[in-house]
Amino acid sequence: MRAILTVGFLGVVCSLSAAITITVPRAPPSTAVNVDPAALSVSLEFFAFPDYTQLTATTNCLDYIGSLRGAPPAIRIGGTTQDRAIYDPSLQSAVNYTVADPSDAPASLTYGPSFFTLASKLKGDVTVGLNRQLNNLTNSLAAAEHANAIMENLYAMELGNEPDLYSQSSPIVPAGSTWSPSVDGQSQRAWFTSMAPSVGDLFQGAVYLSYPEWSTRGLIPILSSAISYVKTFSGHSYPQSACGGASTDLPSLMNHSEIVTYTSQYGSDAAAAHGAGKKYFLGETNSATCGGGGISPTFGAALWVMDYVLQGLLNNVDRLYFHQGTIGNCQYCFWGRSAVGTPFYGAAFVSDFLGDNSARLAMLDNGTGLTAVYAAYADTGAPTRLLVYNSDYYNGTGSRSSAAVFIPGIMNASGSVHVKRLTAPSATARVDQGANVTIGGVQFDAACQLTGTQNTEKISIEGGSISVSVKASEALIVYL
Repeated sequence: MRAILTVGFLGVVCSLSAAITITVPRAPPSTAVNVDPAALSVSLEFFAFPDYTQLTATTNCLDYIGSLRGAPPAIRIGGTTQDRAIYDPSLQSAVNYTVADPSDAPASLTYGPSFFTLASKLKGDVTVGLNRQLNNLTNSLAAAEHANAIMENLYAMELGNEPDLYSQSSPIVPAGSTWSPSVDGQSQRAWFTSMAPSVGDLFQGAVYLSYPEWSTRGLIPILSSAISYVKTFSGHSYPQSACGGASTDLPSLMNHSEIVTYTSQYGSDAAAAHGAGKKYFLGETNSATCGGGGISPTFGAALWVMDYVLQGLLNNVDRLYFHQGTIGNCQYCFWGRSAVGTPFYGAAFVSDFLGDNSARLAMLDNGTGLTAVYAAYADTGAPTRLLVYNSDYYNGTGSRSSAAVFIPGIMNASGSVHVKRLTAPSATARVDQGANVTIGGVQFDAACQLTGTQNTEKISIEGGSISVSVKASEALIVYL
């Protein structure tokens, strides 16, 4: 039985669960992990990248995350259309393509030098994706050489997007061969070896979606000595699919224990990359494939972003790049032309929690229940913030349960702490449908500027302990 006490909260009848007790270690526990300043980063679909640079929200949303974290998010420019793109050094525009409908992605496109001029103006590390599927190494090398010459912020180059999904008829597939992880690995090795003398050792390897058949740990031995040309390894991941009419499930997506289970798969590839002295990224990820389906613009998906980032880090992923697809046809996108999407609230909230001084991150719950509790530790070793998330699914009907979390051993023996709450009327609430989604009372306008009055709640410390209440489908940050 969940409910033991019924109370009124903001006009909604809430069922209060039995209290959970969480003790905060005074120093990072052995399970704590390091946190990259650009842990939450962004992937921009290749053909749409120039248009993203024209949106005010792009600059403002990236700057807002950077202001919270003390460093700008990294950017990956790539996706399906990078393997449809041909470099034209004489093209005056950044990209050139035609589509029957503005919501479509082009079947083919060309891009020119100004594409990289735009990329050179981004504030964070930039990874550029280039075409490998069409097997035109000379063309991709020309693009790589120009990017390397003008981009001081160039971090890595990615040769091909999700090669595990190439068809047997793709030009890169050798005649008489069956496309497989070993054949692709030999191709990656050959391309890295051919291009490195001109552009350096800055390639991003793997870039696979089909785990575990295709994996970083499987690619590394195939690369052999060519691994010296690799700077980073990347995997792609989407917990659910919205392709071809596939059904999606929001309660499952946002469930804390299911997120813990799903992200555990990243550990082996991360360990393989780190064992080779390389970083491991989720170079493209989001809630559901093919733009996101009906679950991705919801508040539940925002809560998923928050919990998913932290679980990715705890499984030793160095950075997670959240993909932004076709502008105007992308339900999981953080922002677009006319609004900031609900998922961005989760990105902003987890960035607020990690802050600009988080050296270590730890999960304090056991990962099997609905309620998650995390601690962020400063480089001094002291805990600075807690994040509490109640992943119980609330769809807006009936009573809304509430988890009570008792936290003893707060370092300040008396006084109070402040709490900031991420909340909405339900897990299905959507900003683009007028829902009141807020972080400490504020929202983002279409330009990704904060509106409203920022507020925090004051929680009294009694006997060195505090108690917080978190409604179903809600989260909060405790500032210690």
